[in-house]
Amino acid sequence: MTQYLEFEKPLAEIEGKAEELRALARANEEMDVADEAAALDAKAAQLLQDLYKDLTPWRKCQVARHPDRPHCKDYIDALFTEYTPLAGDRNFADDLAVMGGLARFNDQPVVVIGHEKGSDTKSRIERNFGMARPEGYRKAIRLMEMASRFKLPVITLVDTAGAYPGKGAEERGQSEAIARSTEMCLQIGVPLISVIIGEGGSGGAVAFASANRVAMLEHSIYSVISPEGCASILWKDAEKMREAAEALRLTAQDLQKLGVNDRVIPEPMGGAHRDAKAAMAAVGGAIQEMLDELAGKDAGELVKDRRQKFLDIGSKGLAA
Repeated sequence: MTQYLEFEKPLAEIEGKAEELRALARANEEMDVADEAAALDAKAAQLLQDLYKDLTPWRKCQVARHPDRPHCKDYIDALFTEYTPLAGDRNFADDLAVMGGLARFNDQPVVVIGHEKGSDTKSRIERNFGMARPEGYRKAIRLMEMASRFKLPVITLVDTAGAYPGKGAEERGQSEAIARSTEMCLQIGVPLISVIIGEGGSGGAVAFASANRVAMLEHSIYSVISPEGCASILWKDAEKMREAAEALRLTAQDLQKLGVNDRVIPEPMGGAHRDAKAAMAAVGGAIQEMLDELAGKDAGELVKDRRQKFLDIGSKGLAA
């Protein structure tokens, strides 16, 4: 059953009416509602196109957080073969908000790491809604070290509101773990590719996305703070999140202009949640293109390329 966002309510009414007509026809075979249902479908398709033609930053935030949007596990299942998960940080515990391991991408051995939010109430609680604790980042560090040792490209899938700010996480060195993970991203001598598939929140995202190539899905977001958090700090009013979303320039399109991300991956009309298969295929194609761009570069070139990318951030936007 489709879950509609707040701004999609007019669309929900039209699609609901079309489904009601079809339900009546199924109950009464003598009813012919094909023309009426087709007209409603056409109206809904046009409205969907109009709604998504020019989404505001706040509406993009809502789409990026849609509960039916494909998550890390979905991408791994769809795009990777022979996935072998590796667990634990060999220090404290295994953080289920971060998943990763060895796999093949288009038959090429790789290491894949990502945030997993979960798909229902039980799994979301288990995964801590994709908000990693220190052991999650230390697990990622372990996997990146292994990838560097065995010369395997690293692919990261970012989807988190941010690192978990709980008392236990802070006691176990949350900020240090994030910093070490970011440092490891910048140091490894293998191709590192990151895709923001939903939310890219604060240091929790940067710790996975300090990569040679960063791609963002069309309706994903990437920001130092959530719009609600920003509004609470600047205006002491979380209800000003729409204004904050505008000011943060957190959309894939704005960030590409600033050089934060290298490419925007188109989503199906209505967002990735409306056609997950097509969205995941588009991400797979982008990952392959980025791997091809980095093929043949040695460790020194890859590290230099990554360093220069981050030194250049903002220069394009300032020049414009």
